[in-house]
Amino acid sequence: MESISLLLEEALSPYQVTLTTSGAQGECLVTVKNPAGAIMVEREVDRAQLTDKRVLVDVVDCLLRDLKIAEGRLEPSVIAALRNAAQTRSAALA
Repeated sequence: MESISLLLEEALSPYQVTLTTSGAQGECLVTVKNPAGAIMVEREVDRAQLTDKRVLVDVVDCLLRDLKIAEGRLEPSVIAALRNAAQTRSAALA
């Protein structure tokens, strides 16, 4: 788990990342703090999500998106509009 923590720390630099066991099923709590030490994002993830490299990339992408929202650099409505546009394109191609 320490190597995963280091990978997350590197991917989310300059933020500080802490992984702790949080649930009865072995879920992990990912806590992301800004350089000043304030908690920016906390998410509970299944341990399996952290061991599969493809899924881990998705976890990092979601954390980066959540950080942008927390910092006011991305509005949740923009995300909804982007998802809707992507679904519309997918349906048109099918």
